[in-house]
Amino acid sequence: MAFFNAPYFKIDKEETKRYAGLRQTTFNEEIIEEACDLARLLIHPTGNWEIYDYDDQNQTICSDPPFYLEGSSIKNHLSGCTRVVVLTATVGQEIEEKITELFKEGKYTLSLLLDAAATTAVEENANLMEKAISERVNREGYIMKWRFSPGYGDWPIEQQPEMIRTAKADTIGIHLTESMMLEPRKSITAIIGLYIKDYKCTREAEQHDCAACTKTNCLARKNLHVTL
Repeated sequence: MAFFNAPYFKIDKEETKRYAGLRQTTFNEEIIEEACDLARLLIHPTGNWEIYDYDDQNQTICSDPPFYLEGSSIKNHLSGCTRVVVLTATVGQEIEEKITELFKEGKYTLSLLLDAAATTAVEENANLMEKAISERVNREGYIMKWRFSPGYGDWPIEQQPEMIRTAKADTIGIHLTESMMLEPRKSITAIIGLYIKDYKCTREAEQHDCAACTKTNCLARKNLHVTL
């Protein structure tokens, strides 16, 4: 198992606006900057990952016990892969407590923007993890597909317990609520497929592209005019 402690990074204001649903509106830039600065002080970005062999034909991660992946979306995404990375990433609980505190104080706008900044932060944390993983697996002759999480396409969220188990997420304090929500809330579980360099992979499988994603109602879409 590998652990990841993210280096210092700024929280992108434009991404924060995107997650807050403010892409097409004018908004007070000072309060957005305040939320991003506050988030940077409150986050504790960390993560971990495990690498397993993958049975492409049977759609099964060769963990102990094995983990069968349900749904055609994840099957198609991992087509041609011989190994997978199962990862978790989080920015911790402290920022969650501050979001709740601000909301209770009636500071609704700042609370909303801090929530969006926390989402931006956990995504950036996962992006940095991907870069670190890529450097390692490339040396071993593998290429990575973009990360894919329960809830994408028809991959059921009910498989989160198996994701938590195979990633050993409890080692960094991530667990599930009874309603299958990750806690801390600003956390991610995902699978990254690995394939050998001579495998011919489509661009959609190599790169996380909103045009290749079936979640058309996602506020995080980078292009609202994508047609599937």
